[in-house]
Amino acid sequence: MDHGQHSGMWVPSEPPTWGRMFLVHLDPWSVLAVASIVGLVVYVLAVVRLRRTGVSWPWWRTLAWVAGTASLFAVTGTWTNGYSMVLFSVHMTQHMVLSLITPLLLLLAAPVTLALRTLPRGKGAAGVPRALLLNALHSRLGRFVAHPLFTVPLFIASLYGVYFTPLFDALMSNPVGHQFMLAHFVVTGLLFFGPIVAQDPWPRTLTHPGRMLELFLPVPFHAFFGVAIMMAGSAVVDSFGDPPADWGVDVLRDQGVAGGIVWAFGELPTVLVLLVVFFSWASSEERRGKAIDRAADRTDDAERVAYNARLRAMAQQDH
Repeated sequence: MDHGQHSGMWVPSEPPTWGRMFLVHLDPWSVLAVASIVGLVVYVLAVVRLRRTGVSWPWWRTLAWVAGTASLFAVTGTWTNGYSMVLFSVHMTQHMVLSLITPLLLLLAAPVTLALRTLPRGKGAAGVPRALLLNALHSRLGRFVAHPLFTVPLFIASLYGVYFTPLFDALMSNPVGHQFMLAHFVVTGLLFFGPIVAQDPWPRTLTHPGRMLELFLPVPFHAFFGVAIMMAGSAVVDSFGDPPADWGVDVLRDQGVAGGIVWAFGELPTVLVLLVVFFSWASSEERRGKAIDRAADRTDDAERVAYNARLRAMAQQDH
């Protein structure tokens, strides 16, 4: 089978079909695809190790990690990655999965919590990985990159700053730049959704209303970007301006589909995260109420007794 090349990256010679999109293809530049496989194996081994110590781990977190790594592999270790080099619509689907779907699923799996529970403790060499992780969580750099004033602009810049400047074509022109861009999409999504999903210890914590506010801040920018792509009368980027002639691709029509994908893709992750934040909020209030009840039981409701005693003393003084 004769496969083409695009800026050093592999491109299928046949036009895309649903059957071909998810055919596996790995090459020396399949960095994220290989990382997804390694991440899956490491996570499963960590869960097994934790269970052997008698500590349970929620099955749905493991399922979220499997789905997250599968989504990462699906758009970087298959023909989809090859088609994304020449078709704007396929590339934008890849971008949305990497920046929205994959990060959310990985964060729901609470990998930091799992690591802190399974990595060895102590001051020797064995305890270094856990110590480094804790230092990163409490470092100034960690607090900086987890701040909304950094994460929200970075999330928005991943759209406007990449596609509406010459940066995108520069990154697409060589394999290293392309891999860096794909990794950037994933990291940006993790940094943005990390403090909002808040399933793990994070350098910065937000109140539940603050998490909802941060979630909705980029929504109008995201929607406007999609509309701008759909309404553009000329090619936004040059990289997708010359697809294989025998594929019969209308460049502007494909670009319009790409804009529609951006516009439609933002709603599902937003609703999912909103549900996570809402149930987390409700759960925290329930835990808070139970903690107050337990404290009252331990002290035999001492606060209420003391308060009533003060009222009686005040009444006697007035009398």
